[in-house]
Amino acid sequence: MSALKGKAWRFVLLLGFVSLLSDMTYEGARSITGPFLATLGATGAVIGFVSGLGELVGYGLRLISGYLSDVTKRYWAFTIFGYIVNLFSVPLLYFAGSWPFASSLIIAERVGKAIRTPARDAMLSHAASQLGRGWAFGVHEALDQVGALAGPLIVGLVLYLKGGYREAFAWLAVPAILAVTLLILSKLLYPTPRDLEVKVSSLSYDKLPKSFWLYLGAVSLIAFGYIDYPLLAMHAVKAKVISPSFIPFLYALAMGVDAVAALALGYLFDRFGLYTLALSALISSLFAPLVFFGGLLSLLLGVSLWGIGMGAQESILRAVIGGMVSPERRGSAYGIFNSLYGVSWFMGSALLGFLYDRSVASMVAISVFAQILSIPLILYLAKGRR
Repeated sequence: MSALKGKAWRFVLLLGFVSLLSDMTYEGARSITGPFLATLGATGAVIGFVSGLGELVGYGLRLISGYLSDVTKRYWAFTIFGYIVNLFSVPLLYFAGSWPFASSLIIAERVGKAIRTPARDAMLSHAASQLGRGWAFGVHEALDQVGALAGPLIVGLVLYLKGGYREAFAWLAVPAILAVTLLILSKLLYPTPRDLEVKVSSLSYDKLPKSFWLYLGAVSLIAFGYIDYPLLAMHAVKAKVISPSFIPFLYALAMGVDAVAALALGYLFDRFGLYTLALSALISSLFAPLVFFGGLLSLLLGVSLWGIGMGAQESILRAVIGGMVSPERRGSAYGIFNSLYGVSWFMGSALLGFLYDRSVASMVAISVFAQILSIPLILYLAKGRR
């Protein structure tokens, strides 16, 4: 292994462990923010509105933060500031005495993630060019999901030991502090991640390529058709397929599959390119009929396929952009990608949730059709890039 490739691996792993600790913090908090808001007097409508607004703002602002990170070239500044806002909004919930104040912190946490994600992914893409973009983003996502599993477990342990929601938020300050410390260390060790790039891209520097916009069309279809896990879980309980007490374990199954799939699909992506994404879209499109039309075994298989799709979305969807867009425009590209992905997911979730109350069959059909419709676009791009 060359010295430069070794440096790239260490950079990917450092950012991966930052993500692991970060997910421990905010995924741990997200597992209890709903009932915590309820204890402060928030209604179900308020909780739903705050959650939806947080996601919409969290994705929409990435368009701006990605553009600004490219214009200013201060990728580390955006990343560090975003992580600080993202992570320390969580332990501050300990002091929240009303649901409006708590809601503002919950939305601030999403804003922080919006600020730091495009800049971080742009820096990660430089190292990924050394290692294989799919594999690098896959390793990063796998570490990320370890944190997503550990955070709720920490919160569950605190509650089991008779602590309250506030005590759980306080304990989550520990991984938050560790994450920011490791992030600052990463900045000191790698002040200019651009130096890790294999070579300067020959793509146009003044505009995003046509293939990028076609790719966004495919991504939007996948996001639009992807049913949110809370709706899957609610249906499983409502249909009496599974006990409410087992819902966290069902989510753990999905996250475990997500982590393994991210690694496997990342490895395959570096060898077969966009054909891997087309295959993952085909496989994951089958989760909806399995979850909504079957029994326990069908539910378990469907949730596993849902996890495979999430693993693809969090790894190779990001990896594609690194090889499609020149380094000077990647912050903007990741910002546009994340914003459109979030808006498409939000619109799809709203429609699919509306249809669930009226026709489950129609909801499932649209979910499957939207995802399948992305495959011709992906194959067209794959053929062109081959």
